[in-house]
Amino acid sequence: MISDYFLLAIKNLRKRGLRSWLTMLGIFLGIAAVVSLISLGSGLQKAILGQFGTLDTNKLLIENTGTGFGPPGSTAVRQLTNSDLELINSINGVEEAIPRFIRMAKVETDEITEFLSISSLPGNDGQLNIIYDALNLQIAEGEILTENDLGTVLVGWGLAQEEALSENIKVGKSISLQGEDFEIAGILKNSGSFILDYVIFLPEEDLKRILNLDTEIDLIVVQVTDQKILNEVAEDIEETLRKDRKQKLGEEDFSVQTPQQSLQAVNTILRVVNLIVSGIAAISLFIGGIGIANTMYTSVLERTKEIGVMKAIGAQKKDILGLFLLESGLLGLIGGIVGIVIGLGLALGISSAAGAALGGISLEVTISWPLVITALLFSLVVGIISGIIPAVQAARLPPVEALRK
Repeated sequence: MISDYFLLAIKNLRKRGLRSWLTMLGIFLGIAAVVSLISLGSGLQKAILGQFGTLDTNKLLIENTGTGFGPPGSTAVRQLTNSDLELINSINGVEEAIPRFIRMAKVETDEITEFLSISSLPGNDGQLNIIYDALNLQIAEGEILTENDLGTVLVGWGLAQEEALSENIKVGKSISLQGEDFEIAGILKNSGSFILDYVIFLPEEDLKRILNLDTEIDLIVVQVTDQKILNEVAEDIEETLRKDRKQKLGEEDFSVQTPQQSLQAVNTILRVVNLIVSGIAAISLFIGGIGIANTMYTSVLERTKEIGVMKAIGAQKKDILGLFLLESGLLGLIGGIVGIVIGLGLALGISSAAGAALGGISLEVTISWPLVITALLFSLVVGIISGIIPAVQAARLPPVEALRK
């Protein structure tokens, strides 16, 4: 009996053809939006986290508040100084405080001239290892820099892939920074960070010399002795710098950033994105539900005589009700299936396009089967709920009146 209802429902939907597909359009859009966003969620989070420099759980980042767009520290009214560095190093729980410089410089190869970001690497192996670990810098070609490698540079993966630069960015070749030649010692692996992949790293001594820097520091990376006291050390640093600068609480012109704060910022962004897309999806599903209800209501009007015949040969109210609910449920279910396929296709397409357009940034697509099953059940429920009123109306039609129409 149930199989007969199912085949009859499929036959009725196929008979309405284009109208059925148009009815499911809202379901398509809603389910596709939800599935594509959530499937990209973990990849999006990983990609955004990469833009923060991927600090470890036992490291802090101190920088001054900027006034505009530019490399860290370059737009700050007041720079960090060696005095700040000494104060931070004197705080209990600080194992190492490492100054870093990130600036723009004129970069020349055999054929082109560009202004690119350059960043410093510390002058001793102990601090170098901390920075390599903090930024997760790994070598793809050549060799990593050590404390004695003055006059050499490491080039980010993205720069080595650029068509205009790729022929000149090779291990062993020379590159000019601010008119001074440096040998390319190595090319870094793809870090997944748009920032790190497009930076040239060189020894701090060389960077300060070619840019004539003295005491100004762009940011400070702090390694703490124990990650359990990370927040305590962060509070001590804030209080110490605030007192030294004679600033009140909340009026600081610097920030002490913990890994938890970075993650919180990312999660806030993702929550906003999720909220917006969920709102769009809800509107689409509501419109889809109205479309299903409208189609089923029209179907009742068009099939009045058919309903009368079914009742005349013995069909009960529950049979008519079940048939119409099955049809509306199938509309929602098929809409959900198509929406899931479209959503996964969109997610894969966006992932591929992002990797090509943004220099190979990894935006991985994660297919969640619980999400797929939930989306199918939700679309089925939307379809059934949308068909309840038309189905009840069809079930209540008196057979004599139905046969007259």
